[in-house]
Amino acid sequence: MAELETMANIGREMARKLKSVGIRSAEELTQAGSKQAFFQLKTLYPQVCLVHLYALEGAIQGVEFNSLSKEQKRDLREFSDCLKG
Repeated sequence: MAELETMANIGREMARKLKSVGIRSAEELTQAGSKQAFFQLKTLYPQVCLVHLYALEGAIQGVEFNSLSKEQKRDLREFSDCLKG
């Protein structure tokens, strides 16, 4: 299994947080998907923000989060907004 830190946008701190919610490898992050992983992070770390969600999606796609399309960012923003209540 590939280490989380080998993925785009995933540094040591993000990897630590992901591991604390049970996502321990690149494969597990890909399987969970960015929205589920973000939801799990938000439960334990309420301060995570939209940029973290972008970073997770970029990691799964293998691109820098700035490279996500406007449509992808809009979809992720809507999901994040739903979690705010």
